Amino acid sequence: MKQHLHRAAAAAILAALSLSTPVWAHGPAKAQHGGVVQTASELTFELVRDEAGVSLYVDDHGTKKSTQGASGQLTVLSAGQKSLVILVPAGENQLTAKGLKLPKGAKVVAAVTFADQKSVTVRFTLK
Repeated sequence: MKQHLHRAAAAAILAALSLSTPVWAHGPAKAQHGGVVQTASELTFELVRDEAGVSLYVDDHGTKKSTQGASGQLTVLSAGQKSLVILVPAGENQLTAKGLKLPKGAKVVAAVTFADQKSVTVRFTLK
């Protein structure tokens, strides 16, 4: 009799699990501007190369994170060379380094300090 109860309980648990749909708090971040996306300190960063230079966009759980009053720096490692470039606020959630050209394969470390003094470092590898 106990064996039947155990089987019935196991069947009920399996049925309940098969009917439930998992809910994920965070999915993989998608590029909104055609760049490379990384997450650090619960913020999403997108590094974008274009004709004017490089932009870094910042989102906080899908909401644009203000870059007003923020400062930042990019450390670029490419072909055995290391260079430092200053990032300046350029939009609602954007920091830029005008004129910077990043080659494929470059490794980039962005260090950003927001107006609230929260500092975040995030790493990218460009393809």
